[in-house]
Amino acid sequence: MSYLKKIEYEIVLKDSFWVIRNCPKCGRKTYFKNTKKFRVNANSNKLDIWLIYQCENCKHTLNLSIYERQKISCIPKEAYQYFLENNELFAEMYGKNIQLFQKNKADIDFEKLNYSFVKLHETIEYSDFQEQIIVTINNPHQLKIRPEKQIAEVLELSRNQVKSLLAKGEIEFKLQLPQLLRACLKHTL
Repeated sequence: MSYLKKIEYEIVLKDSFWVIRNCPKCGRKTYFKNTKKFRVNANSNKLDIWLIYQCENCKHTLNLSIYERQKISCIPKEAYQYFLENNELFAEMYGKNIQLFQKNKADIDFEKLNYSFVKLHETIEYSDFQEQIIVTINNPHQLKIRPEKQIAEVLELSRNQVKSLLAKGEIEFKLQLPQLLRACLKHTL
Protein backbone atom coordinates (compact mmCIF):
# COMPACT_ATOMS: atom_id res chain seq x y z
CA MET A 1 0.00 0.00 0.00
CA SER A 2 1.28 3.49 -0.89
CA TYR A 3 0.73 6.83 0.74
CA LEU A 4 0.18 10.49 -0.05
CA LYS A 5 2.04 12.80 2.32
CA LYS A 6 0.95 16.44 2.49
CA ILE A 7 3.21 18.96 4.19
CA GLU A 8 2.38 22.64 4.54
CA TYR A 9 4.92 25.38 5.33
CA GLU A 10 4.79 29.13 5.69
CA ILE A 11 7.56 31.63 5.05
CA VAL A 12 7.97 33.82 8.12
CA LEU A 13 9.89 37.09 8.02
CA LYS A 14 12.19 37.56 10.99
CA ASP A 15 12.82 41.28 10.38
CA SER A 16 11.26 44.20 8.55
CA PHE A 17 11.99 44.84 4.90
CA TRP A 18 15.06 46.92 4.09
CA VAL A 19 14.66 49.79 1.63
CA ILE A 20 17.22 50.76 -1.00
CA ARG A 21 17.05 54.46 -1.74
CA ASN A 22 19.23 57.37 -2.72
CA CYS A 23 20.26 59.13 0.48
CA PRO A 24 20.62 62.92 0.08
CA LYS A 25 23.22 63.13 2.87
CA CYS A 26 25.36 60.20 1.67
CA GLY A 27 24.95 61.19 -2.00
CA ARG A 28 24.41 57.56 -3.12
CA LYS A 29 22.06 54.62 -2.80
CA THR A 30 22.09 53.17 0.70
CA TYR A 31 20.04 50.87 2.90
CA PHE A 32 17.30 52.25 5.09
CA LYS A 33 16.10 50.22 8.07
CA ASN A 34 12.97 50.31 10.18
CA THR A 35 13.42 52.44 13.33
CA LYS A 36 10.25 50.85 14.76
CA LYS A 37 8.89 54.33 15.38
CA PHE A 38 6.02 56.33 13.94
CA ARG A 39 5.56 59.99 13.23
CA VAL A 40 2.07 61.30 13.94
CA ASN A 41 1.20 64.79 12.72
CA ALA A 42 -2.16 66.50 13.26
CA ASN A 43 -3.36 69.33 11.07
CA SER A 44 -6.74 70.59 12.22
CA ASN A 45 -8.93 67.46 12.37
CA LYS A 46 -6.81 65.50 9.89
CA LEU A 47 -3.95 63.12 10.70
CA ASP A 48 -0.83 62.00 8.89
CA ILE A 49 0.96 58.89 10.17
CA TRP A 50 4.30 57.63 8.87
CA LEU A 51 6.56 54.69 9.63
CA ILE A 52 10.09 56.06 10.03
CA TYR A 53 12.98 54.39 8.22
CA GLN A 54 16.57 55.54 8.63
CA CYS A 55 19.75 55.42 6.54
CA GLU A 56 22.07 52.91 8.18
CA ASN A 57 25.08 55.18 7.52
CA CYS A 58 24.08 58.75 8.29
CA LYS A 59 20.71 58.34 10.06
CA HIS A 60 18.84 60.45 7.48
CA THR A 61 15.15 59.57 7.77
CA LEU A 62 12.63 58.31 5.25
CA ASN A 63 8.94 58.51 6.15
CA LEU A 64 6.67 55.83 4.69
CA SER A 65 3.10 57.09 4.66
CA ILE A 66 0.56 54.89 6.43
CA TYR A 67 -2.30 57.42 6.66
CA GLU A 68 -2.56 60.75 4.86
CA ARG A 69 -5.09 63.42 5.73
CA GLN A 70 -7.36 60.99 7.59
CA LYS A 71 -9.94 61.96 10.18
CA ILE A 72 -9.06 60.65 13.61
CA SER A 73 -12.40 58.83 13.67
CA CYS A 74 -11.34 56.77 10.60
CA ILE A 75 -8.39 55.22 12.46
CA PRO A 76 -9.19 52.43 14.95
CA LYS A 77 -8.63 53.69 18.53
CA GLU A 78 -6.33 50.82 19.49
CA ALA A 79 -4.19 51.35 16.37
CA TYR A 80 -4.05 55.11 17.01
CA GLN A 81 -2.81 54.42 20.54
CA TYR A 82 -0.11 52.07 19.18
CA PHE A 83 1.03 54.80 16.77
CA LEU A 84 1.29 57.33 19.61
CA GLU A 85 3.17 54.87 21.85
CA ASN A 86 5.60 53.82 19.07
CA ASN A 87 4.62 50.21 19.68
CA GLU A 88 7.55 48.16 18.31
CA LEU A 89 5.51 45.08 17.41
CA PHE A 90 3.05 47.26 15.50
CA ALA A 91 5.92 49.01 13.71
CA GLU A 92 7.46 45.62 12.88
CA MET A 93 4.10 44.48 11.45
CA TYR A 94 3.98 47.54 9.17
CA GLY A 95 7.65 46.97 8.26
CA LYS A 96 6.61 43.57 6.81
CA ASN A 97 3.57 44.87 4.89
CA ILE A 98 4.51 44.79 1.21
CA GLN A 99 1.50 46.92 0.22
CA LEU A 100 2.87 49.78 2.34
CA PHE A 101 6.12 49.72 0.36
CA GLN A 102 4.32 49.49 -2.97
CA LYS A 103 2.07 52.42 -2.02
CA ASN A 104 5.17 54.49 -1.12
CA LYS A 105 7.10 53.33 -4.21
CA ALA A 106 9.91 52.14 -1.94
CA ASP A 107 12.36 49.59 -3.37
CA ILE A 108 12.71 46.59 -1.08
CA ASP A 109 16.03 44.78 -0.98
CA PHE A 110 14.88 41.17 -1.41
CA GLU A 111 18.49 39.95 -1.12
CA LYS A 112 18.75 41.20 2.45
CA LEU A 113 15.72 39.29 3.75
CA ASN A 114 15.90 37.32 6.97
CA TYR A 115 13.26 34.60 6.83
CA SER A 116 12.60 31.01 7.82
CA PHE A 117 10.22 28.21 6.89
CA VAL A 118 7.81 27.06 9.58
CA LYS A 119 6.05 23.71 9.20
CA LEU A 120 2.34 24.23 9.79
CA HIS A 121 1.18 20.62 9.55
CA GLU A 122 1.76 17.26 7.96
CA THR A 123 -0.79 14.56 7.03
CA ILE A 124 -0.49 11.09 5.55
CA GLU A 125 -3.23 9.40 3.54
CA TYR A 126 -2.91 5.78 2.49
CA SER A 127 -3.94 4.84 -1.05
CA ASP A 128 -3.39 2.35 -3.85
CA PHE A 129 -1.67 4.95 -6.02
CA GLN A 130 1.99 5.75 -6.45
CA GLU A 131 3.72 7.28 -3.42
CA GLN A 132 3.68 11.08 -3.53
CA ILE A 133 4.65 14.01 -1.38
CA ILE A 134 2.82 17.29 -1.85
CA VAL A 135 4.59 20.29 -0.35
CA THR A 136 2.68 23.56 -0.07
CA ILE A 137 4.51 26.76 0.82
CA ASN A 138 2.51 29.82 1.84
CA ASN A 139 4.26 33.10 1.09
CA PRO A 140 2.02 35.71 2.79
CA HIS A 141 4.56 38.54 2.32
CA GLN A 142 4.92 37.79 -1.42
CA LEU A 143 8.69 37.48 -1.12
CA LYS A 144 10.55 37.12 -4.39
CA ILE A 145 12.13 33.71 -3.77
CA ARG A 146 12.49 31.33 -6.73
CA PRO A 147 10.34 28.18 -6.43
CA GLU A 148 13.31 25.81 -6.69
CA LYS A 149 15.08 27.68 -3.88
CA GLN A 150 12.01 27.40 -1.65
CA ILE A 151 11.66 23.66 -2.25
CA ALA A 152 15.41 23.11 -1.84
CA GLU A 153 15.40 24.85 1.55
CA VAL A 154 12.30 23.02 2.78
CA LEU A 155 13.46 19.56 1.64
CA GLU A 156 17.09 20.26 2.61
CA LEU A 157 18.32 19.55 -0.92
CA SER A 158 20.69 21.51 -3.11
CA ARG A 159 19.14 23.62 -5.86
CA ASN A 160 20.94 21.41 -8.39
CA GLN A 161 19.22 18.34 -6.94
CA VAL A 162 15.85 20.07 -7.24
CA LYS A 163 16.62 21.12 -10.83
CA SER A 164 17.58 17.52 -11.62
CA LEU A 165 14.31 16.23 -10.14
CA LEU A 166 12.44 18.82 -12.23
CA ALA A 167 14.25 17.73 -15.42
CA LYS A 168 13.43 14.05 -14.72
CA GLY A 169 9.77 14.91 -14.13
CA GLU A 170 9.93 13.62 -10.56
CA ILE A 171 8.90 16.96 -9.12
CA GLU A 172 6.33 19.42 -10.40
CA PHE A 173 5.66 23.04 -9.32
CA LYS A 174 2.34 24.82 -9.41
CA LEU A 175 2.11 28.49 -8.54
CA GLN A 176 -1.50 28.81 -7.49
CA LEU A 177 -1.38 32.40 -6.31
CA PRO A 178 1.49 34.87 -6.05
CA GLN A 179 1.81 33.81 -2.42
CA LEU A 180 1.27 30.02 -2.75
CA LEU A 181 3.60 27.39 -4.20
CA ARG A 182 2.68 23.72 -4.46
CA ALA A 183 5.22 21.05 -5.36
CA CYS A 184 4.37 17.43 -6.06
CA LEU A 185 7.13 14.84 -5.68
CA LYS A 186 6.27 11.63 -7.52
CA HIS A 187 8.73 9.48 -5.60
CA THR A 188 9.80 9.63 -2.00
CA LEU A 189 13.23 11.04 -1.28
